Amino acid sequence: SKEGDEFFKSISRIVEWLGKPNVADFFPFLQRLDPQRIKKNMTRDMENSLGFAYRFVKQRILDRQNKKKSTKVDFLDAMLDFQGNQKDGEPADISEKNINIMILELFAASTDTTTSTIEWVMTELLRNPGVMRKVQEELDQVVGQNKCIEESKIGDLHYLQAVLKETLRLHPPVPLLVPHRAMEDTKFMSYSIPKDTQILVNVWAIGRDPVCWDDPWSFKPERFFRSNTDYKGHHFQFIPFGAGRPMCVGLPLVHRMLHLALGSLIHSFEWALEDGITPEVMDMTYEGEAGYNIEKG
Repeated sequence: SKEGDEFFKSISRIVEWLGKPNVADFFPFLQRLDPQRIKKNMTRDMENSLGFAYRFVKQRILDRQNKKKSTKVDFLDAMLDFQGNQKDGEPADISEKNINIMILELFAASTDTTTSTIEWVMTELLRNPGVMRKVQEELDQVVGQNKCIEESKIGDLHYLQAVLKETLRLHPPVPLLVPHRAMEDTKFMSYSIPKDTQILVNVWAIGRDPVCWDDPWSFKPERFFRSNTDYKGHHFQFIPFGAGRPMCVGLPLVHRMLHLALGSLIHSFEWALEDGITPEVMDMTYEGEAGYNIEKG
């Protein structure tokens, strides 16, 4: 729909403003002047996106009031039905405003990051046809030829899982993660971090650190067969989705979506580079603002 297209364009622009270097971050006295118009543009696109989420939530509320409630309960229904115990700061319910914000965050976090990861996986597979063949053979064996991949089969696709992990190591969807802020003056190792300091974690560099990884610049999915390293926040050399309480809340969904989408693409089609294109001449440069939510060009 036209509204949907405009929403996703607004989300893409928001991602661009988030990653764009802002001189006002380094010289706080410029924040009110907004010399690069980043705050102005961000406010405009955020209002457009929130408007989309607001209409989405409002329609669901109207449907429920008119007794059109679906028999299937989804995440939005769960938030609307939430009843807190009002203890330890837990509210009696979730306000409509907070529901709108959470729905927006879910939409925003699951669009560009998912598509960019799929693009990078397919790019690496086309550059490494031997790896592509191994994935195809595994799919033929586990799923079966001329059959559709099902969620129940994901746990048996060990090589596909290793391919996804290796891609996330080399091409994390958010290379600097979501910015955080120090809540108080902190001493970390030999560094003093004042309160309100913005903190970025360079997971792109961590994923290519020779101290943590053997031959870090090479695409070798087999490295994950030799360890139990995973991206669920327990191994700090590999945190494409963050770690601890602030990590990506959509990780379980993303885990299923990526394996299903990639498995279906690889299992359903034959893939090859265009005539005249070889792995050596493929453009592997990154596009994006300040390395934020990079997509394959």
